[in-house]
Amino acid sequence: MPPVIAFLSRMPPAYQRPYLDALRAALPGETIAPLADLSAAQRELAPMAIVANPDPADVAALPGLQWIQSLWAGVESLVAALPANSPPIMRLIDPEMSRTMAEAVLAWTYYLQRHMPRYARQQSHRVWQQQVYRKPSQTAVGLLGLGELGQAAAARLRDAGFAVSGWSRSPKAIDGIRTYAGDEGLDAMLCASDIVVSLMPLTPQTRGMLDVRRLGQMKPGAALINFSRGPIVVTDALVAALDRAHLSHAVLDVFDVEPLPVESSLWTHPCVTVLPHISAPTDHETAAQVIAANILDFRATGRIPGNVDRARGY
Repeated sequence: MPPVIAFLSRMPPAYQRPYLDALRAALPGETIAPLADLSAAQRELAPMAIVANPDPADVAALPGLQWIQSLWAGVESLVAALPANSPPIMRLIDPEMSRTMAEAVLAWTYYLQRHMPRYARQQSHRVWQQQVYRKPSQTAVGLLGLGELGQAAAARLRDAGFAVSGWSRSPKAIDGIRTYAGDEGLDAMLCASDIVVSLMPLTPQTRGMLDVRRLGQMKPGAALINFSRGPIVVTDALVAALDRAHLSHAVLDVFDVEPLPVESSLWTHPCVTVLPHISAPTDHETAAQVIAANILDFRATGRIPGNVDRARGY
């Protein structure tokens, strides 16, 4: 029997259960158990851990750990919490998550392109007024971040007829997508976009990236969708840009503090749509299949997977 795989999470047991059930179904030859269920000998021998917001002390309780598999695509909290000499980290790369995120980006881009926020405000005031229709081809959408999620969203938008561009820190070439890179490229894309969509990882370099200066560079009347991480956008600067009507609307799925505190003014701001972090939820079954493939390859070859560059933060 191979050594036990540890499952480390601070999620409530009811939230852990579907993940554990899916992982056990995908790996019938493995024993996967929460840390509390492992004996001292099992903790000593566990070569890998599947984690979701783990307590760093629980990771340290596994002295034989060779690598860590995250249940999430975003790993900034995990990287920040673990010491620099911790085992390699493998973040979740699930095609289903990319599909779901691309679906969400397209849906909320349509929401803005078809003036849905304005019609909602008109309804609340019983105003009957048609807005001028703007074709997708006349709507410039700029994506911040061209990783797996960004590239899937760019392709979905392109296929729907939008004028799509994308920015990444280093140059990339994507068929049918105008790409930008570096600081100058970021400024140029922000100036040219009617809708800006943030899909970047949170790193020391991206924290606070959309600040007063960069929000001010956006087109007058442009809109923002943030499906990445809350701290990438400076909230006070965003609210100020909305209040002075430089920006028309913001769709926010992520925040500095989650759940969004009940006293936050974002809940009632007329130019903000608040979503409860639902743009691309992890799918239990497909995530389990992806993780199972990584583990089975490790068992067969001894290769230790790891795709997180701790220096970059993702």
